[in-house]
Amino acid sequence: MPGATNVMTQVDLRSDTVTKPTPAMFERMASAVLGDDGRGDDPTVKELERIAAETLGKEAGLFLPSGTMSNQVAILTHAHNKGEVVGEARSHVFRSEMGGLSLLAGLYPRPLPGQGGAMDIAALRASLRPPEMTPDRIGTAIVCMETTHNAAGGSVLPLRHMREVYALSAQHRVPVHLDGARIFNAAIALGVPAAVIAGHADSVTFCLSKGLSAPVGSVLAGSGGFIRRARGFRRMLGGSMRQAGLLAACGLTAMEQMVDRLVDDHTHALRLAEGLSAIDPAWVDLSAVATNIVMVDVGKSGADAQRWVTVLADHGVHAASVQPEVIRLVTHRHITEDDIDRAVAAFRDIYIRRPTTLFAV
Repeated sequence: MPGATNVMTQVDLRSDTVTKPTPAMFERMASAVLGDDGRGDDPTVKELERIAAETLGKEAGLFLPSGTMSNQVAILTHAHNKGEVVGEARSHVFRSEMGGLSLLAGLYPRPLPGQGGAMDIAALRASLRPPEMTPDRIGTAIVCMETTHNAAGGSVLPLRHMREVYALSAQHRVPVHLDGARIFNAAIALGVPAAVIAGHADSVTFCLSKGLSAPVGSVLAGSGGFIRRARGFRRMLGGSMRQAGLLAACGLTAMEQMVDRLVDDHTHALRLAEGLSAIDPAWVDLSAVATNIVMVDVGKSGADAQRWVTVLADHGVHAASVQPEVIRLVTHRHITEDDIDRAVAAFRDIYIRRPTTLFAV
């Protein structure tokens, strides 16, 4: 078939969201028992919510269409008054979500400086206030953490840091939400169950549709009362689905079969980072490669990240430009050792053998 070879040889490192469902997921979808989840009676969704909550050490869970909606619902559920949403400045809730919160609930971003995705503790201590509004100030509505931290290259928050954030917040009666979109990657990197990480937050969300390979979905977990309140905000944001058991069936398979294999993605990411560092040590900080994300700084190559992305695509390697001088590469289930070697070879070919392609118009 014309063009088939080109399709088969593409190496897609843009994100782990490009993963496709497994055959086992399709099989489970076909036999899923369904109901109307908007009315709370889809048994497959209920089973996913139960298992997810149990895995994270929480009382209850809520199935939602996306991680962004899960974070929005969590923050709205926790925030009983107008107030500040505090977190590390490059967190997903600030970079991609906060505009909607300001419009919906009068919540105000309070981004704090940080390093490796971990907010500065001194800055957190100085910014925290009880959640109640007074005539002369607004309180802290919620504190958010993120692990693994996307913008920090898949970095993992140390448990000691999370414990300190949680304790400081509790002193001011401020709830803590964890954006754990890739919490199972963090758990593997730390060598602990995901529930240990989630134990340092009042609520936690994770994505089924990234490295776990389910087609759609996220689960939010917390106390029983929190989840009952969250269901109303899910409906308000348009997240109530009907026969969602079709999607939840894939999520169940993802949790049963796809978590342990994430270690392969970490191994491939390190192999990729080491290969790129061998070409130019300035490209990758090997000490920062903790999970399945590799940040490549091409600032000294003479071409910006977007130009690199364009030329790499011509070599069959797909990447993402996340800053003017930084490329993000993400490993996942569909990436093999051979794919890693092909990607490294493409970088080498462009940079050493044919550097003029970076500057061609």
